[in-house]
Amino acid sequence: MSGFETALWNLGPQLAAHVLLAASAIALGIAVALPVAVWASRSSTVARIALGFASLVQTIPALALLALFFPILLSLRAVFGEGLPTLGFLPALLALALYALLPILRNAVTAQANLDPGVLEAADGVGMTKWQKLRLVEAPLSAPFVMAGIRTASVWTIGAATLATTIGQPSLGDPIFAGLQTQNWALVLAGCVASAGLALVADALLGLIERGLAKRSPALWLGGLAVVTLGIGAALWMQFADRSEDRVVIGAKQFSEQYILARLIGGQLERNGIAVEYRDGLGSAVGYSAVTSGDIDILVDYTGTVWTNQMKRTDNPGRAEMLDQIIAWQEGNGGPFVAGKLGFENAYGLAMREDAAEERGIVTIDDLRTFAPDMAIGGDPEFFERPEWLAVREAYSLRFGERRNFSATFMYNALRSGDADVISAYTSDGRIAADNLVILEDTREAFPGYDAIILVSPDLYADTRKIEALAPLIGTIDVEAMRAANLMVDRDDDKLSPTQAARILARTIGLD
Repeated sequence: MSGFETALWNLGPQLAAHVLLAASAIALGIAVALPVAVWASRSSTVARIALGFASLVQTIPALALLALFFPILLSLRAVFGEGLPTLGFLPALLALALYALLPILRNAVTAQANLDPGVLEAADGVGMTKWQKLRLVEAPLSAPFVMAGIRTASVWTIGAATLATTIGQPSLGDPIFAGLQTQNWALVLAGCVASAGLALVADALLGLIERGLAKRSPALWLGGLAVVTLGIGAALWMQFADRSEDRVVIGAKQFSEQYILARLIGGQLERNGIAVEYRDGLGSAVGYSAVTSGDIDILVDYTGTVWTNQMKRTDNPGRAEMLDQIIAWQEGNGGPFVAGKLGFENAYGLAMREDAAEERGIVTIDDLRTFAPDMAIGGDPEFFERPEWLAVREAYSLRFGERRNFSATFMYNALRSGDADVISAYTSDGRIAADNLVILEDTREAFPGYDAIILVSPDLYADTRKIEALAPLIGTIDVEAMRAANLMVDRDDDKLSPTQAARILARTIGLD
């Protein structure tokens, strides 16, 4: 079986989650749009406001709309209590339902506005009430047009739902994002094919219902509805059958090392009889907030990231003192809690090709200042907004000619191809040695230390059994072992999956 076929065959859980999310969002969109459309058909002011709002929502990129619901729900949690989820299904549902509104609402309003006045007058003439006229006349005549809007909304929603991965909701975006970060094109293709196939199937089934309504054929529209219902039922069964209630949710940020370490931790917990679940592709801020609130249970983070992003510190007291202060600060704020250091440091560093650095005589970041105006610097999507970059830029008075954003994986390709002259590399990345790169010396210590640490939620921290299961991981991974594991996933030839690399890393450190 090829890599693509294997990846496609293993997409059952993601497909089920994707179906349920998209179906729920469309259902919520219908539940909101149809009453508003009826109201709008009786008031031109309501029609203008409703259609204007729905159109405005469509101008917001789907990824931004999904991300916006995380801080909104985080703020609402203070009002409604800790039971309100801020990550995963709820924010994805709300954002996608808003995204589905416009086509349903526009078609429903248009259908209502174009009903034959003579038919409506006849309904009034026979003494129908407003409810009877809506149910027996307006709804049947408008139904085919409304279904056309639902078809459009369904295709849009199924496509946009792949982005729910970024806020911790499992979907067919999981293999797409993981494949992009690790350059595993079989995974990317499998996710795209599954998402496109689902959209086509949904459109065909809804089209069957639409034709049945247009032809007044109950057999057609009831048959289509029955198949849709069976599909959603199958997704529900796949999602929840034999599902353990006590599952540890492990988060991972958007680069290879995080995927590997999440699987390493998951494997260790499973060896101790603990069920696990993964939330991949999280941003730093989302991941930290999620483990703090308990929406996920475990996250590997880095001391420098917590120090600068969460504690808003700009000084550099040294790696040991930094970790002690982080532990004290987190305990004082009720979590998350540090289960321990993994044993290696993955620091940010500015990297260049060795030949290019030697040609210009660049050894330190200080040396870059002369050449920076004629250079392009590349970084991961969040690097240039992070306090670390601002600190380095000001400490060395760096002003580059061009600044470019790449995914964590593609910025190394950009350096090799010449699309970037300098990148914000990770010091535990195996490609530094494999690609003959050099990390420029940070003589002013503008970058803080970045020891890899296991963060756990307050609830998991109180669970002695689970904390003890993590103990064999503490202090066992050196930077050489981590670089080797990262390279297994990131290299161009004989690429391994993060799960395979995690198993090899487990054997290397004596766990398996």
